[in-house]
Amino acid sequence: MEKDKRLVFDTIPDKFDKWRIRYSPELFDYIVKTCGLGPGKNCLEIGPGTGQASDFAIQSGADYLAIELGEHLSAKMREKYSSCPNFSIVTGDFETYDFGDRKFDLIYSAAAIQWIKEDVAYRRCTELLKDGGILAMFMLHGDYQKSNPALYDEIQKVYDRYFVTDQPYTQKFNYMDGGSYGLTFLEKKVFLGRREYTADEHNQYLGTHSTHITLKEEYKDLFFNGVRDAVIKHGNKVIFDDEYILYLYRK
Repeated sequence: MEKDKRLVFDTIPDKFDKWRIRYSPELFDYIVKTCGLGPGKNCLEIGPGTGQASDFAIQSGADYLAIELGEHLSAKMREKYSSCPNFSIVTGDFETYDFGDRKFDLIYSAAAIQWIKEDVAYRRCTELLKDGGILAMFMLHGDYQKSNPALYDEIQKVYDRYFVTDQPYTQKFNYMDGGSYGLTFLEKKVFLGRREYTADEHNQYLGTHSTHITLKEEYKDLFFNGVRDAVIKHGNKVIFDDEYILYLYRK
């Protein structure tokens, strides 16, 4: 039986927890303000990983539930948050999990919902939201070309030569299509950020991406050493100009 490719991140829970980006405080504040998140409200996070976008919801005092497919990622979440009285998590598949009669004021996803079939994701979110509830979906677009075009070009040569991967994510997800499933589009909003890595830090970060985790074994050292050498050659620094892209819908 073929292993579920959505479990690719579950193979590196500690590395994932250390190196995955934490998004934008301004984005989190905007979500809280938009849906009035706080005590007395219920929220569901789809695919929290190890909590890269969980603190704001838990700290708001809302009744927080996460659903995470990976058992090792779920274990890391429990390790970090089980002392919070408003925290709970289930290890399960959002596509099929039975939430019973639970309904939510906020359902949100940080770069996870696109791993779910689009029609299933939107239909289930619509069913699980309270009337007037909010669906928030966001992800990162990081650009390191602008800060150092020469470094970018050199790294692309390494990709062209050694990036041979068993791509675990192949489906398309349209973040602008929620209206086809009974949701009302509110807005798309972009928040800005910036990150800086050394060559070794950059390789650690790259190693948390699904396509890089699944690099063909015979190419891994060649790829990561090539990227590392390129960064060192260009001052041992990679600067990312980030866009945190948020999509908001209301039921």
